[in-house]
Amino acid sequence: MFRTLYAKLAAVLALLLITLGIGYALFSLYAGQLFLQEVNQRLNRDLARQLLVQQNLGDGEALHAEEIKQLFSYYMHINPAIEIYLLDTEGTILAFEAPQMKIKRERVSVEPIKQFISGEIAYPLLGDDPRSLDTQKTFSAAAYPFKGEPRQYLYVVLGGEDYDNIKALLHDSYFLQISLTAVIATVVFGLLTGLFMFNMLTRRLDLLSRLMSAFRQGEFRHFAPYSGTQKMHRRDEIDELGESYNEMAERIIEQMQALEEKDSLRRNLVANVSHDLRTPLASLQGYLETLKLKGQGLSDTEQQHYLDIAYSHGLRLTQLVSELFELSKLDARETLPEMEPVALGELLMDVAQKFQLRSEEHNITLTTEIAEGLPFVAADIAMLDRVLENLVGNALDHTHEGGTIRIQLQKEEQQVRVTVCNSGDAISEEEMPHLFERFYQSPKNRHGKGAGLGLAIVKRIVELHGSEIGVERVEGENCFGFTLGVWEG
Repeated sequence: MFRTLYAKLAAVLALLLITLGIGYALFSLYAGQLFLQEVNQRLNRDLARQLLVQQNLGDGEALHAEEIKQLFSYYMHINPAIEIYLLDTEGTILAFEAPQMKIKRERVSVEPIKQFISGEIAYPLLGDDPRSLDTQKTFSAAAYPFKGEPRQYLYVVLGGEDYDNIKALLHDSYFLQISLTAVIATVVFGLLTGLFMFNMLTRRLDLLSRLMSAFRQGEFRHFAPYSGTQKMHRRDEIDELGESYNEMAERIIEQMQALEEKDSLRRNLVANVSHDLRTPLASLQGYLETLKLKGQGLSDTEQQHYLDIAYSHGLRLTQLVSELFELSKLDARETLPEMEPVALGELLMDVAQKFQLRSEEHNITLTTEIAEGLPFVAADIAMLDRVLENLVGNALDHTHEGGTIRIQLQKEEQQVRVTVCNSGDAISEEEMPHLFERFYQSPKNRHGKGAGLGLAIVKRIVELHGSEIGVERVEGENCFGFTLGVWEG
């Protein structure tokens, strides 16, 4: 029943309002009663003394009970709200005007009477009610005689039997019913208003909860964004939570897609590596078995041919394993660059020289363009040599016979840009984001040599040098480029 936040808030609000309503009603009754008692006692404070003075009863030594009853009856007839009693100094009731059966006490406490006569009182001051054994009421009192030691007390209860009867009738009066109805209506109005406001406040939270639930049920692949409050100045914590949910959902979807792509790459990796390892291993094993079984029957030329093939497959296996090991160390940051000043032009010429023969064999023109006055760059020379070799080797693998490869060095403010361009087939927009992923191979080169680790190694080394490598198609050439900072040591 109270599973939702709205239901819980509604229950708390209803309980709070009902409790406050009851508490307010009880407090109002109690405070109203005290107020009436205080006002009544203050207004009639000297009533008992005035009764004695007006009847010239202040000259005798004591008042006679039989003589004063008629006086009591007269004043109680004029003011039915009071009851008058004559007491001795011990509080014993000497005279009163009422049926005997209605008097429940023979004696009342005189301590409140003495306190009242002394004048040091805090209103309302209550005294015993002779008509009840457990009720106290406000009163007025006077000592008799006025001078000297008191011998009797005139005790006037301010709220007699007739007053109680009228008070009981007022409890059932129309005014009281109206007041009670007003209190109930106020509580109900407050409850309905509070429920409406709670609904307005929790509506967006409920919407956000349903959006999150739908996102979870959709296996975190699709989500409906939380729109929230349109006006910027009305934004609150719920809107901020909604924005966080939108960002979180987008991030989760991106990560899920990245994981799926990584998983696809992993499967391709297993397939590619298995193929790259199995093919040379099978060939290597086959040629070695041939040599083992037919070695005596083969000519020296045939034996050398088989050994050369087996050796080439062994080299390919060694290269693949070496690249895997190198990339794993770069990812684990076990191999970090040792920065030193590097003459990039000289290093580039050495790398170009290594590939000159191979490029000539395939009728590919390899050229270098080195700007004059290039400063030293801060780099690890061995790692940088590896980067240039991989880029040039990759360009040779993807350049057709009769094509060109161009290596360029240019000064850019406090950096030197390295660019390797080749005239091979254009790289599609779909391929470019994946070129530097490990084990990625272009669909056009799935059956070519290599396992797709060369560019991944290049990317990691360049990142360790605090730079980034990119690729673009410029004037019919595929250009790979990155920058290196100038040596400032």
